Amino acid sequence: MQPIYQDLSRFRVQDGFRERSGLVVLAWQIVQATLFRLSPQPLYGWRRFLLSAFGAKVGQGVIIRPSARVTYPWKVTLGDHCWIGDDAELYSLGPITVGAHAVVSQRSYICAGTHDYEDITFPLVARPVVIEAEAWVATGCFVAPGVTVGRGAIVAATSTVTRDVPPGMIVAGAPAQVLRERPVP
Repeated sequence: MQPIYQDLSRFRVQDGFRERSGLVVLAWQIVQATLFRLSPQPLYGWRRFLLSAFGAKVGQGVIIRPSARVTYPWKVTLGDHCWIGDDAELYSLGPITVGAHAVVSQRSYICAGTHDYEDITFPLVARPVVIEAEAWVATGCFVAPGVTVGRGAIVAATSTVTRDVPPGMIVAGAPAQVLRERPVP
């Protein structure tokens, strides 16, 4: 007989995990698919308003592209003048913070949730992700649950970040490794 590693028939989302009712989650999904995603490119204020209306903490001058996706806005904090690029995903099963003047570039995936693979029911686990002020997560990156990208750090394009990135460092690769210190202009 083969071992059973996970039994998805026993999976259940834990009470309170989403922090909002299923109706609010559905309302956000509809708003995101229509009013948010179909909004013209320059309507950054409109998208900031929609995120705030659903509980996101959104700073001044945030630029978020219409094709960006946010799972649960009420678990997201966007600092002043941060940028969220086209097709970026903020998979906010847990808290995601993007600091002031930080950039999450196009097609990057910021993942604040995983599963407990040691439990046969495969429950969800939320782990916060922090992109500190002035950091840049370049195009096509994956940032894993529980990771902090330090202030002013750069994550090079298509990198996979599974560990904290020290402030002011440039990292690259899969898994990301420190290359050098970021120059200060």
